[in-house]
Amino acid sequence: MINSKKLINLLKKKKLKISFAESCTGGLMSSVITSNSGSSKVFDLGLVTYSNQAKQKILKVPNKVIKKYGAVSVQCCLSMVNNLSKISNSHINISITGIAGPKGGTRKKPVGLVFIGLKFKKKIFVNKYLFKNKSRINFQKITVNNVIKTVLSVVK
Repeated sequence: MINSKKLINLLKKKKLKISFAESCTGGLMSSVITSNSGSSKVFDLGLVTYSNQAKQKILKVPNKVIKKYGAVSVQCCLSMVNNLSKISNSHINISITGIAGPKGGTRKKPVGLVFIGLKFKKKIFVNKYLFKNKSRINFQKITVNNVIKTVLSVVK
């Protein structure tokens, strides 16, 4: 795994807080950050909104978004990150949704598909990834690594 300590040190240096709304990573992102001493200076909130109901109730993802596009979609990920930014006290907000497998994928949305949303200052975007031939835990670890890489590249 990418060194999460590097991310924490950068966030401390820049006096920035970070929050996560996780689905397919099931709290691994928050766990990786909080496993480091000093993380309390930069970590504000970690939500595991695994079910559609949790996404709707806690993150206020509209039911019509989930019905029309699905929970694993750009639209859902964007709604997750936007609404997380409204309830967190963070400068950086991250949303993660995907299909970790080994079952649950379709031709249109295969196992390994993940969307990572980021909101920082005036920047907001969603990156789409498709990780191949990975076990569930490897999929989750690769996703966490990509979140760390993304935040490091945006914050600098």
